[in-house]
Amino acid sequence: MEKFSDFILSPALYSALERLKFIQPTPIQQHSFSKICSGKDLVGIAQTGTGKTLAYTLPLLRNLAQPKQHSPRILILVPTRELVLQVVDGIEKLCSELPFKTIGIFGGTNINTQKKQVEEGADIVVATPGRLYDLAISRVLRLKDIQKLVIDEVDVMLDLGFRHQLINIFDVLPEQRQNIMFSATMTSEVDQLISAFFKTPNKVSTALSGTPLTNIKQSRYDVQNYNSKLNLLIHLLKNREELSKVLIFVDQKRIADRLFESLTLNFGNECAVLHSNKSQNYRRNAIEEFRNGTSRILVSTDVMARGIDIDLVSHVISFNTPEFPENYMHRIGRTGRAQKQGESILLSTQKEQEYRVQIEAYMNFEIMTNPWPTEVEVSNELMPEERNIIEERYNPHKKIDEDAPGPAFHEKKEKNKKVNLGGSYRKTIAKKYKKPKTRGDKNFNRRKRK
Repeated sequence: MEKFSDFILSPALYSALERLKFIQPTPIQQHSFSKICSGKDLVGIAQTGTGKTLAYTLPLLRNLAQPKQHSPRILILVPTRELVLQVVDGIEKLCSELPFKTIGIFGGTNINTQKKQVEEGADIVVATPGRLYDLAISRVLRLKDIQKLVIDEVDVMLDLGFRHQLINIFDVLPEQRQNIMFSATMTSEVDQLISAFFKTPNKVSTALSGTPLTNIKQSRYDVQNYNSKLNLLIHLLKNREELSKVLIFVDQKRIADRLFESLTLNFGNECAVLHSNKSQNYRRNAIEEFRNGTSRILVSTDVMARGIDIDLVSHVISFNTPEFPENYMHRIGRTGRAQKQGESILLSTQKEQEYRVQIEAYMNFEIMTNPWPTEVEVSNELMPEERNIIEERYNPHKKIDEDAPGPAFHEKKEKNKKVNLGGSYRKTIAKKYKKPKTRGDKNFNRRKRK
């Protein structure tokens, strides 16, 4: 099949594909279509940017019958809120002439608002695992009619620790259902999940796990430290014509904020930042501004940009070298999407060279090394996390006051210095109050009357 017109679809879906200017299916879309339509379980391995979302939404919508019940029939699980919004938007565009309703469910927002959406009914639910399970166990969301389960970006979900939540969700779903899983990489955890819950699935793989996309040019720089990386980055970003839409990856939220502040001093409103500490509205606006070109530079952590489909990203720059090769594959997959050309630049310090070697071994591909630009200053100033902490070796001649109080020592208050010297409790009470311990002491009262 070379065109979508070769697929057997409804006139409404043909019309939507034509309006969206989708003409030629990608390899993963070609290989998945008939297998998903057959109703059998499917595992699809394809690199990010190859059209996995359309690969499962198109055949599912083709086979979805007219709505007769109130509860959902298709459940799509994705790892992040941003991906929920993206998948919902894509399905709604395909369903513009179809009677199917889609809702998105994710954490970080008012659960009561989402309960109302669920109660109004939907045919398709796109959700993150945590919030979906919350709604399911509260019995607001009924999953008894689910016929198709899709787990997208499953390797990312397992990296984020969603394994137990996925298993809990499997327990509340009907046993008779079609399972569809898509992943960019095949890890041992993914394989275990398939073995436990899938029934002799068809497997579709458009590339070996770890194979780099041929339309992405990869290069790297050897860099001394953080400040040298920053100087090089500013130098590269000044070429606005070539680096027209740049996604910069870092491994920590505080580094993302620090880098964003430095770049803003040089490029102003061209910059945006994205990480999980930002509010939902802030994150949504940051993605939208980068998508529509208001921002040219987006600094992001790995988790936030997983699965996000942004067209025409000219460059992906890895400000740090990721420890796990799979993360590098996800990063570079943000560019060169839909078979367009893209470029990836990797920055590595001496400490990160080990990770770079692992990445190249994983891809079976050597990344080209760029010479250091002579006009870029190599900084000797180190950031706090780059400085070596010098610990004093054991010094047997150093006098230590073993009786000296530690940093948490403090003198007791006067009232707490009292010491229990023992003795009769009754005598102590009598001395203090000049009366017996109880009112019912008959002997005492008799002596008093005499």
